[in-house]
Amino acid sequence: MQVYKDAQQFLLPSQKKGSLQSRVFDTCNNSKYIKSNPKHLFALVSSTLKYKPFIQQIMKKTKIMQLEKKAKIPEPIFILMIHDLLFSKSKRIQSKQHQWKDAIIRNRARLEAELARMKIKHGVKSLDELIEDDDTPVRWFRTNMLKTNTESLLREFSHLKKVDSLKEIMSPGVIYHDEYIPNLFGIHPKEKLTSTDAYKQGRLIIQDRASCFPAQILNPVPDKDKVIDACAAPGNKTTHLASLLRNSKRSIVAFEKDNKRIKTIRMMCEKAGGLDCITIHHADFTTTRPADFPEITGMLVDPSCSGSGIFGRAFDEQEEISDEEAKEKLAERLLKLSSFQYKIVKHALSFPGVRQVVYSTCSIHDEENEGVVKKLLEDPDVQQQGWKVSNRADVLPTWPRRGHPDAFEGLSNKEELAEGCVRTIPKVDGGIGFFACSFERDQGNQGVSKGSKKEEVRDNANDDDDDVDDDDDGEEWTGIEN
Repeated sequence: MQVYKDAQQFLLPSQKKGSLQSRVFDTCNNSKYIKSNPKHLFALVSSTLKYKPFIQQIMKKTKIMQLEKKAKIPEPIFILMIHDLLFSKSKRIQSKQHQWKDAIIRNRARLEAELARMKIKHGVKSLDELIEDDDTPVRWFRTNMLKTNTESLLREFSHLKKVDSLKEIMSPGVIYHDEYIPNLFGIHPKEKLTSTDAYKQGRLIIQDRASCFPAQILNPVPDKDKVIDACAAPGNKTTHLASLLRNSKRSIVAFEKDNKRIKTIRMMCEKAGGLDCITIHHADFTTTRPADFPEITGMLVDPSCSGSGIFGRAFDEQEEISDEEAKEKLAERLLKLSSFQYKIVKHALSFPGVRQVVYSTCSIHDEENEGVVKKLLEDPDVQQQGWKVSNRADVLPTWPRRGHPDAFEGLSNKEELAEGCVRTIPKVDGGIGFFACSFERDQGNQGVSKGSKKEEVRDNANDDDDDVDDDDDGEEWTGIEN
């Protein structure tokens, strides 16, 4: 147990300068109280720090600190012992019989089950992959065109060297102008972006590149189009739409039903300066009557999803279950989510004046992405209304990563459908994992199809929504913070 007592101080914030290695060795050499071998101590601390975010998630999910409150174990020692139990090669706690060790061992099955869920959720087999999955390679931000322009914003970042590719963002001091999304920039995550005046005053909005895809794909025309953001909070996509629409009055209707998140989007819209064009409805989008919005021409639908494309997202269930059971639980959850996603998008497609609907998720699972699109294309009401998947030429045509053709098996044009979808892979593509697809309607088939059960769809969507987790914002970072 001595090694954990010696190591715990190095998990806490330090005022001392220098690398972790130098701090560990200097402390060991100058303190008569530390008895552990400095090499051993450094190896333990450095490895624990790599896995610390995941260990903290596991502790939170299993509630181990509350369960073992009587043991009075300091939190850093909890982290260190769980590291050795779950992440070390030996999978053993470095201690002889001790009440603190007993407390961790009592919860071994619970801790291992939570780790298994985390690995399944992120589709990784090795722990090293899990670490890489949590790294944020690029911090993205876009010009808030409601308050400034890109030329002016770039002057505020003139101290950064311009680079031509993401691969060149290896350290602070550089800035990359994205080739796919206008007015979007990438910098190193260690740049102190949130301390800049541009950030504090809302001239820039932090938003993952993939999260910018939906509004860019919809690309509404100012003073012509009116759009709905069906699942608006926290408001990044909503304010992106406002920038594209140049704040033209009452051109966006934003729906959010959650009491807490409605405050977030109101704050976001106020700081972004989009109050003239954004009307916020504190309501469930699935309860709306399409006929009440005849002026709406476009729509974004980014509903609740598994969030599997977002770094560090852990599986939510708490039960102590095996890997096989965890897979079954995930399959059940994806079925429930995809059912709701299908119904809310179908509701969006029933609005009489809508010509384009962009569906997106921050999920990497086919069930929530191409699977939902396929089910909609096979729906008789959707077919009768004249909806189809947009061609690649209209959906970020130069973006290289497209949909999965195999997920459209059974449809004659599966390759073409896959080309009409865009995907991103977590970290590999410089941000979160994401999916987007655009539906467009034959102008000769506008209006709700005869015999369409609008009320039934709406009621069923509400029933399912009660059971769907509403915990993901579909974005890695909130665009503007307090």
